[in-house]
Amino acid sequence: MAFERSKEIARSFKRELIVYQRVLRDERTPLPAKLFLALAIGYFCMPFDLIPDFIPVIGHLDDAIVIPALVFAGLRLVPREIVSEHRKRVIREQAATNGKGLNCATTDIIEIS
Repeated sequence: MAFERSKEIARSFKRELIVYQRVLRDERTPLPAKLFLALAIGYFCMPFDLIPDFIPVIGHLDDAIVIPALVFAGLRLVPREIVSEHRKRVIREQAATNGKGLNCATTDIIEIS
Protein backbone atom coordinates (compact mmCIF):
# COMPACT_ATOMS: atom_id res chain seq x y z
CA MET A 1 0.00 0.00 0.00
CA ALA A 2 2.75 2.47 0.92
CA PHE A 3 4.72 1.34 -2.12
CA GLU A 4 1.78 2.12 -4.43
CA ARG A 5 1.39 5.54 -2.81
CA SER A 6 5.11 6.18 -3.34
CA LYS A 7 4.81 5.22 -7.00
CA GLU A 8 1.86 7.59 -7.43
CA ILE A 9 3.77 10.44 -5.79
CA ALA A 10 6.74 9.79 -8.11
CA ARG A 11 4.45 9.80 -11.17
CA SER A 12 2.85 13.01 -9.99
CA PHE A 13 6.27 14.58 -9.42
CA LYS A 14 7.37 13.64 -12.93
CA ARG A 15 4.18 15.02 -14.44
CA GLU A 16 4.57 18.35 -12.64
CA LEU A 17 8.19 18.69 -13.82
CA ILE A 18 6.95 18.43 -17.40
CA VAL A 19 4.26 21.02 -16.70
CA TYR A 20 6.80 23.44 -15.18
CA GLN A 21 9.15 22.90 -18.11
CA ARG A 22 6.37 23.74 -20.57
CA VAL A 23 5.24 26.75 -18.55
CA LEU A 24 8.83 28.00 -18.55
CA ARG A 25 9.01 27.70 -22.37
CA ASP A 26 5.59 29.28 -22.99
CA GLU A 27 5.90 32.80 -24.40
CA ARG A 28 2.78 33.89 -22.45
CA THR A 29 4.60 33.27 -19.15
CA PRO A 30 5.67 36.59 -17.58
CA LEU A 31 9.42 37.24 -17.33
CA PRO A 32 9.48 37.44 -13.49
CA ALA A 33 7.86 33.99 -13.30
CA LYS A 34 10.43 32.60 -15.72
CA LEU A 35 13.20 34.06 -13.55
CA PHE A 36 11.87 32.42 -10.38
CA LEU A 37 11.46 29.05 -12.10
CA ALA A 38 14.92 29.31 -13.70
CA LEU A 39 16.42 30.19 -10.30
CA ALA A 40 14.78 27.12 -8.77
CA ILE A 41 16.25 24.91 -11.48
CA GLY A 42 19.63 26.60 -11.17
CA TYR A 43 19.68 26.24 -7.38
CA PHE A 44 18.74 22.57 -7.69
CA CYS A 45 21.56 21.94 -10.19
CA MET A 46 24.23 23.98 -8.37
CA PRO A 47 27.17 21.87 -7.22
CA PHE A 48 27.28 23.88 -3.99
CA ASP A 49 24.62 25.19 -1.59
CA LEU A 50 24.18 28.44 0.25
CA ILE A 51 24.30 26.36 3.43
CA PRO A 52 26.60 23.32 3.01
CA ASP A 53 24.93 19.92 3.35
CA PHE A 54 27.47 18.69 5.91
CA ILE A 55 25.89 21.00 8.50
CA PRO A 56 23.35 18.76 10.26
CA VAL A 57 19.68 19.38 9.52
CA ILE A 58 19.99 22.96 8.27
CA GLY A 59 22.24 21.90 5.39
CA HIS A 60 19.53 19.75 3.81
CA LEU A 61 16.67 21.88 5.02
CA ASP A 62 17.70 24.83 2.85
CA ASP A 63 17.19 22.70 -0.28
CA ALA A 64 13.78 21.61 0.96
CA ILE A 65 12.73 25.22 1.57
CA VAL A 66 14.43 27.35 -1.10
CA ILE A 67 13.52 25.30 -4.19
CA PRO A 68 9.78 24.86 -3.42
CA ALA A 69 9.58 28.53 -2.38
CA LEU A 70 11.04 29.67 -5.70
CA VAL A 71 8.73 27.36 -7.67
CA PHE A 72 5.72 28.52 -5.67
CA ALA A 73 6.63 32.21 -6.16
CA GLY A 74 7.15 31.67 -9.88
CA LEU A 75 3.88 29.82 -10.35
CA ARG A 76 1.96 32.50 -8.47
CA LEU A 77 3.01 34.94 -11.19
CA VAL A 78 1.82 32.71 -14.05
CA PRO A 79 -1.83 33.03 -15.08
CA ARG A 80 -3.78 29.98 -13.86
CA GLU A 81 -5.09 29.30 -17.35
CA ILE A 82 -1.58 28.70 -18.68
CA VAL A 83 -0.65 26.25 -15.91
CA SER A 84 -3.94 24.36 -16.14
CA GLU A 85 -3.69 24.21 -19.95
CA HIS A 86 -0.23 22.62 -19.79
CA ARG A 87 -1.24 20.31 -16.93
CA LYS A 88 -4.26 19.04 -18.91
CA ARG A 89 -2.11 18.45 -22.00
CA VAL A 90 0.48 16.48 -20.04
CA ILE A 91 -2.19 14.35 -18.36
CA ARG A 92 -3.83 13.70 -21.73
CA GLU A 93 -0.49 12.75 -23.31
CA GLN A 94 0.38 10.43 -20.44
CA ALA A 95 -3.03 8.79 -20.64
CA ALA A 96 -2.60 8.31 -24.41
CA THR A 97 0.77 6.61 -23.93
CA ASN A 98 -0.21 4.90 -20.64
CA GLY A 99 2.75 6.62 -19.01
CA LYS A 100 5.25 4.90 -21.32
CA GLY A 101 7.95 7.03 -22.86
CA LEU A 102 7.46 9.94 -20.47
CA ASN A 103 10.21 10.21 -17.91
CA CYS A 104 9.37 13.57 -16.34
CA ALA A 105 6.53 14.76 -14.07
CA THR A 106 5.64 16.97 -11.08
CA THR A 107 4.13 17.05 -7.61
CA ASP A 108 0.63 17.83 -6.53
CA ILE A 109 2.15 19.50 -3.49
CA ILE A 110 2.55 22.81 -5.27
CA GLU A 111 -0.88 23.58 -6.61
CA ILE A 112 -2.06 27.01 -7.60
CA SER A 113 -5.34 27.67 -5.83
